Amino acid sequence: MLVILGFASYFITGSASFTALIPSFFGFAFIGLGLLGKRSESMRKHSMHGALLLALLGLGGSFGGLINIIGAIGGTMPERLEASVAQAVMAVICIIFLIAGVRSFIAARKSREAA
Repeated sequence: MLVILGFASYFITGSASFTALIPSFFGFAFIGLGLLGKRSESMRKHSMHGALLLALLGLGGSFGGLINIIGAIGGTMPERLEASVAQAVMAVICIIFLIAGVRSFIAARKSREAA
């Protein structure tokens, strides 16, 4: 989703700024971590921790867009609406991934304790 978001942002803005591709870079990093986790069972836990750290960094970098969109709903339009929307979408994707990842860790710990 982040790869698509990055390329869509880049083309929607008329290829005006290379920074519109940042979500794609995060998406490719997630894909790499996923492939690393699939490669070996021992790397799965490490790649998931890395992916959650990456999601946390992505959220930190894109949270401002979410704040801008909330402000736009209140009537304060950001200077670059398209950039703010892309950042907000990236922030929401990262939040959802973080929640799912933490829930997965909790479920794995409970299943280990039950076994």
